[in-house]
Amino acid sequence: MSTDADSTARAEQQRLQQELLRRARTTAARRAPAAPDTDARHDAARPGRVPLSRAQRRMWLMERLGGAGDSYHVPFATRVRGPFDPAALATALTSLVARHTILRTCYADQDGEPFQEVLPAPHTVAVPVVDAAAADAPALLREEAARPFDLAAGEAVRARVLRHGPQDHTVLLTFHHIAVDGGSLDILADELAALYTAAVDGSGGPALAAPPQYADYARREHDGIPRLQPELDRWSGLLADAAPPRLPLPGAAAPRTTNPSAAVHTAPLPPALPHGLRALGAEQRATLFAVSLTAAFAALHRLTGDDDLVIGVAGTHRSGTAMRGLVGLCVNTLPVRVDASGDPSFTELLHRVRDALLEAQRHRHLPFDLVLERLGATARGADGTALVRVTSDVLGEPTVLRLPGTSAEYVDVPTGGAKFALSYGLDLGDAEQPTALVQFDPDALDDAAAQTTVRDYAALLEAAAAGPELALSELPGLGTPHVPAPNGHADPSATGDSAPQGADHPAAHALRAHPQVADALVVRPVQGPTVAYAVLHDSVGPSGNDLLGLLRRSLAPESVPAAVTLLDALPETAGGDLDPAGLPGTPAPSGPSHPRAEAVTEAFGSLLGLTPSPDDDFFALGGHSLIAVQLAERLRTGLGLPLTGLDVLQARTPRALTALLDERAAQQAAAKTASKPTRSRAVRPGTVLVTGATGGVGAFVVRELAARGRPVLALARPESAHLIATEGVDVIAGDLTDLAGLRDAVGEADAVIHAASTFTRPEVDLAAMEAMVDAWSRGPFVFVSSVDAYGHPLADRVPEESPPCEPVSPYGRAKIDCEAMVLRAAGTDGRGGASAVRSPIVWGAHERLREQLRWGALGTLYQAARRGEPIELPRPGTGGHPWYGAAWVHAAALARAVTECLDRPVHGVANAVSGHVSWHDLAHDLTELLGTRGELLETEAVPRDLDHRWHYDSRRLARPLRPQPGEDRRAVLAEMIDGMTGDNA
Repeated sequence: MSTDADSTARAEQQRLQQELLRRARTTAARRAPAAPDTDARHDAARPGRVPLSRAQRRMWLMERLGGAGDSYHVPFATRVRGPFDPAALATALTSLVARHTILRTCYADQDGEPFQEVLPAPHTVAVPVVDAAAADAPALLREEAARPFDLAAGEAVRARVLRHGPQDHTVLLTFHHIAVDGGSLDILADELAALYTAAVDGSGGPALAAPPQYADYARREHDGIPRLQPELDRWSGLLADAAPPRLPLPGAAAPRTTNPSAAVHTAPLPPALPHGLRALGAEQRATLFAVSLTAAFAALHRLTGDDDLVIGVAGTHRSGTAMRGLVGLCVNTLPVRVDASGDPSFTELLHRVRDALLEAQRHRHLPFDLVLERLGATARGADGTALVRVTSDVLGEPTVLRLPGTSAEYVDVPTGGAKFALSYGLDLGDAEQPTALVQFDPDALDDAAAQTTVRDYAALLEAAAAGPELALSELPGLGTPHVPAPNGHADPSATGDSAPQGADHPAAHALRAHPQVADALVVRPVQGPTVAYAVLHDSVGPSGNDLLGLLRRSLAPESVPAAVTLLDALPETAGGDLDPAGLPGTPAPSGPSHPRAEAVTEAFGSLLGLTPSPDDDFFALGGHSLIAVQLAERLRTGLGLPLTGLDVLQARTPRALTALLDERAAQQAAAKTASKPTRSRAVRPGTVLVTGATGGVGAFVVRELAARGRPVLALARPESAHLIATEGVDVIAGDLTDLAGLRDAVGEADAVIHAASTFTRPEVDLAAMEAMVDAWSRGPFVFVSSVDAYGHPLADRVPEESPPCEPVSPYGRAKIDCEAMVLRAAGTDGRGGASAVRSPIVWGAHERLREQLRWGALGTLYQAARRGEPIELPRPGTGGHPWYGAAWVHAAALARAVTECLDRPVHGVANAVSGHVSWHDLAHDLTELLGTRGELLETEAVPRDLDHRWHYDSRRLARPLRPQPGEDRRAVLAEMIDGMTGDNA
């Protein structure tokens, strides 16, 4: 009979054996030559710049248009119970990334045309381990999956492990969709399990065959496109007069969100139903997929009342042995067009769907976006709605990571927005409980309609298995089809010239339904287009262009006015009646001599090949997403006004786009006028504006200024203002996205210290700096920059103001561009001197700075030291570099240096560094401060987080950077660690 002592002894013996095996693997990795894999062959034959595949191009465009959020992130999570070795997983993942070049491919563009380029295989891929209770796992996994990818740096996969107990972990791999698809996940899971097994047992395992590489596939597809023209002509002809399904919209009152979360409704199905559906398919020479797709067509027919319907299904370019084992994005959208007229039986509709599906699959190698480009505006609804906005699929058992000696449980990690307006799904992942589901975009489909259609879809599936010979109108769950008005709304009669004017016009009703609109009316002048007027409840609310976009999405085209003009109040006569004579005239398009109108016309003409009239539609002129991105970049650069590709797609006409640019120019000019010479009486002379005042750096800067008796105007979000409310500090609400507020704040101050940063959204940082420099009219300006602006210098010692050396991250590139803006403006138009202070990692006793103990290089070392685990560090001399470590600066020293720049600007770039510490010394400090005894192991591998080897000179600010008592490295680390308690540890 075993005892607790026996169990403890066995567990201790097992841990000892695992540790000895891990050390043996580490020693073997140092001594042995590289395994005879295909890594060297892949790197030697890297293809240079390669065009994107058409599927990748769609992903790239989604990123450039903006608003995609994490919709195209692919989280792959597995709950692993049993003995698990994170170091072996890191070894396996490193080998996996070396095998498949698509996992280390970066993306850029030249003259607006995107390309991809393979990067060298990394020395190691980090697998951070974080202790977390199982109850906290969903939020942590969601947060990790949502972190943005840096596609320009070649980041396509990252890993994180949550440790719930000694033998209970959740492994999360997050991929970007530009690098993988569903078929890729199966390949990656199998290969990762094999590589992990080989790493655990030290045997090397059976050699994996060299896989095909995605860059070769992308080049073949690109080279073969000219040969597709005959098929492209035929397939485009089959879809030439197709229209997107008209879905019941949620109503004009619902404000549109930038990246709405996908909503889901489900309905349970009988466990035996899948067998009945397969039997029906076998009788009719159709697959289960075709049967479920038929039910989706029937449900959509009932939802929309349309007979001519298009539903998209996922196709694949994977075929033949040459593509076996290929990892990459090989999916294609197949539009299936079906005629549901004549009240057919389910069996008859199944035959129609089967034939249409076979026709679509015969063209699966034809990239669908080429078809859309050929169709042009005819592939969209009158409101710009895409042809394929409804999809259907059958979902099987999800892929999991099956590691030896463990059990594997799939973990669902939801991502953000819906990719399509409506998706039907037959979920067979749980054999005991099949489910019908719909996923939908809440901005595109009414929630009640979504609930109805999922019930109809489920009822149709059940009824089809029982009585497929019945007509659709006789099947349970189907009543009279819902017939939406044009564009999905319920008043088709009140449109066009016959529409009532004034307050009864459909546009006026839609505007008043908006929660931020107090009143509205529509006027059609004797000459010129219809125009709408709206009064907001508050001065802060949607712009006229925002409201016009809402009307385009919610009304028939003939009911949409040419413009929406905002008024403080509708004019009234002495008797209180509406006074039409008091309304401003119809906003005319900018005249021929207006530079913005000319720029818009010229950009349209240059990119679309013809000169447009003011109301020509972007899509009707042949526009598509890539042209929208190029058009926005050209106008944004030429006019100096904020504009995105999404703005172009929503404005659509030169008139509307010019009006949008006019509106933004007016806002910019008004902000400049309001903020330049005028001073608020509440702001004291000598006031210093500090942005990022609640952040780690900003808090120390505010403290330093207050200690010197300098009045401070601190920019902070309203919910954080209480954190900095103290004597001598005034708080102004705002953040980097509030450009008008930034201009106002700069105009109030006599000096500026800009310490705020988004870290992950360089476009926001650049727009904020541009606004601040525009409003800067006096005194010095200090910008807290980063040594990331140096990129990856060739020399190990970096003098101040050294030029950047590629690769430079988007974060570092944004710092360079921001520095250039402020240094270029310094000394002009009454402005004072400027200083760009580049800092490395910042340490200090502040909650924001303590976050470094959880993530990144310091977090990796801290977490391992806290657990007493062995810490692997790059050996000096690896890769020809004598030292690996990090530069650091104490937050108080940085604050002194930044504050000194107010009185003594450096008129250029200066580094702010307290010291440099090797990873070995830093890991030793951490283990001693934590009281643990983790062994420090030197290896030839250089993890990405630890690949830092530069010493930065900091002579210009040497005096204020001299350490004060308590600012040595060990003291500040101790202060940071002391604050790490409970969940923060």
